[in-house]
Amino acid sequence: MQFEWNPKKDQWNQQKHGISFKEASTAFDDALQVTISDPDHSISEYRYLTMGLTDRGRLVVVSHTEDVDDRIRIINARPPTSTERHVYEEGE
Repeated sequence: MQFEWNPKKDQWNQQKHGISFKEASTAFDDALQVTISDPDHSISEYRYLTMGLTDRGRLVVVSHTEDVDDRIRIINARPPTSTERHVYEEGE
């Protein structure tokens, strides 16, 4: 998988959520990661949400798009809500 992101959005995300997009990209290596479509935010492009553990052991929710070359563009990364954490931990 190849990842890309806007460097300014990455800086903003680190300030707001304390998660770099580089770290967030490692959540895709989690064998238990969960990916769902995000139709509420798919206005000009189709977006997904992936939840998984990063290489630092933090559970994150990553908003992203995918193109035909399997390149993933990260839009946002944040900690999960308590409900999202429960879904991940229960494997639902």
